[in-house]
Amino acid sequence: MPTTPTDSLAVPLYRLAHGRSGDKGNRSNISLIAWHPDFWPLLLAQVDEAAVARQFAHRRPTQVRRYLLPQLQAMNFVLDDVLDGGVNESLNLDSHGKALSYRLLEMNVQVPAALLPLLHGPAQP
Repeated sequence: MPTTPTDSLAVPLYRLAHGRSGDKGNRSNISLIAWHPDFWPLLLAQVDEAAVARQFAHRRPTQVRRYLLPQLQAMNFVLDDVLDGGVNESLNLDSHGKALSYRLLEMNVQVPAALLPLLHGPAQP
């Protein structure tokens, strides 16, 4: 049953998952791993290629692909052309894109009230 604003809360993704990013040339990959198996369906539904492309619109990715690892409750995103040319060409302070996982983890997702006790981090007021 879909949730409504009265029985869910928008929270940053880092409360539901952790991530890591890497690079190869001008391509970044970002892993996202659920803190709890009950968060997996929420990640599947809300953290898709379109949502990630919107989160990184300022980097102008030419393509975003999502690869699922359901037994690990994890996914990997590959973002093309987001590193300003890559390590050898970029003047960007983060030419490896190591901080990009933090940018993804800032994205808000809707969490049903029943799952709020499972969230990591401080309780919301």
